[in-house]
Amino acid sequence: MDASGLLVDLDGTLYVGGGAISGAVEAVERLKDSGISLRFVTNTTRKPRREVHEGLVRLGFGIEEREIITPARTAVSLIGSRSCRPLVDESLLEDLIDVRMSEDWPEVVLVGDLGEGFSYGRLNAAFRCLMDGAELIALQKNRFWRRSDGLALDAGPFVAALEYASGKAATVVGKPEESFFRAALAELGLEPGKVAMVGDDAESDVAGARKMGIKGIQVKTGKYRSGDESNADLAVDSFADLAEALQSKS
Repeated sequence: MDASGLLVDLDGTLYVGGGAISGAVEAVERLKDSGISLRFVTNTTRKPRREVHEGLVRLGFGIEEREIITPARTAVSLIGSRSCRPLVDESLLEDLIDVRMSEDWPEVVLVGDLGEGFSYGRLNAAFRCLMDGAELIALQKNRFWRRSDGLALDAGPFVAALEYASGKAATVVGKPEESFFRAALAELGLEPGKVAMVGDDAESDVAGARKMGIKGIQVKTGKYRSGDESNADLAVDSFADLAEALQSKS
């Protein structure tokens, strides 16, 4: 496969739960040494980019913070000067420091993954803001993800609940939205046909990338379910096998 650049998902692709996938640390180094440009893209919305980077370093990955692209960082430019009521984990606020916050009459309701924090009270307060005229922006709309104890609901079902209740469609910032992939391509400085997206999510990673003309590579780890590879350009058992697979396809 001819790929000058790779967009690499994190959770489920490089690590699962609290541990790196076997061989993934070494695979990142091999790919970097081969001259392929890498950017690491994630729909994680429960940690600021700084913490995402620190976690990768603790797992042994030689990745720089500037190489990581998150929905929160992309959302700041979309919100602009408008006021915002954030429905996000408190730790994420450091990535939103340039956003003007408002609890009472916000122009935007911003939703990320709150996990257990998705209480009726918080959702209802967001719903009222939407009914008063606020725009709904979602950092991502993934349906589920894999935790160390199994599959878990992601932000998507709660975004869908707010959409249904308010009658408003959310503007989504993260994968699989074109705006997110365009920002990642700009970071790489490459055309879509020269780039491949590697991930465990057949919808957000593989299908989203392919709509943009980016090749899709399915890893059989994380949230992978049997048959997910059917629409991918390439499938590998894990990220550890990627360098060898790319060479054999070139």
